[in-house]
Amino acid sequence: MSFTADSLIQRIHRELLDHSDEELELALAEDGDNFNALFDEQSHGGSEQDARRQYFTELFRLQGELVKLQSWVVKTGHKVVILFEGRDAAGKGGVIKRITQRLNPRVCRVAALPAPNDRERTQWYFQRYVSHLPAAGEIVLFDRSWYNRAGVEQVMGFCNADQYEEFFRTVPEFERMLARSGIQLIKYWFSISDQEQHLRFLSRIHDPLKQWKLSPMDLESRRRWEAYTKAKEVMLERTHIAEAPWWVVQADDKKKARLNCIHHLLGQMPYEDVEHPTIELPQRVRREDYSRIPTPPELIVPQVY
Repeated sequence: MSFTADSLIQRIHRELLDHSDEELELALAEDGDNFNALFDEQSHGGSEQDARRQYFTELFRLQGELVKLQSWVVKTGHKVVILFEGRDAAGKGGVIKRITQRLNPRVCRVAALPAPNDRERTQWYFQRYVSHLPAAGEIVLFDRSWYNRAGVEQVMGFCNADQYEEFFRTVPEFERMLARSGIQLIKYWFSISDQEQHLRFLSRIHDPLKQWKLSPMDLESRRRWEAYTKAKEVMLERTHIAEAPWWVVQADDKKKARLNCIHHLLGQMPYEDVEHPTIELPQRVRREDYSRIPTPPELIVPQVY
């Protein structure tokens, strides 16, 4: 695969712009009243500016809906599990970040399990995932999930043929059990092209702030693109069930993928506005005999900025 110098520069520019937009999102979240002023400070003019403004406007609208969804989940005691699967650099972490950004971590939490330890390898395969399932009024986002067995474990040889086949025999029943217990399971596959993954890996290699995202396993997965493709096709075919269907997010455009995924997620639950009691700030109690003790100077962080 080859790229012209101009196309590679443009693609890396897009990656850097996306990184700066993450910082802008945080700034806008802190100072939403000055949306236009903050945005114009970092905008680049023309259609690119309009596209970015539209992205932020829609993202914040959808995040407002996620807050409403959260309130409904708490009120109704709904239980939700959302799986995010896809190739390395497909954008799973980016959409998870946008979903959780405005939500209460006690209600909506992320489960990103490391490789199993020696003890966990001897357990029932699904056992270590079960402890992360939600109670009533909770949402759990799995950044990769039990589908590791159908993907990386199969491609990299971390499981044998019998374990692989047993996974496919078990997982439909496991997920039907979750559904019968009242857990709603939503499964997303983030799909990117061969060329897009290649460019995202190049961008990470040349960005010191993102090099940590590239592991030896990621690089090996790049070499085994075709094997991962075949494993994904088998996985979708054998685990797409009525109780927990797969949904494929076209993810070559990160921003559109985030918006499309969140919009679709909101449509999977019949949430509605929840009335909240009016909040009144109580008057602070003041006592005549109270005197605040000055903080010792040696405890204060130097004001460098």
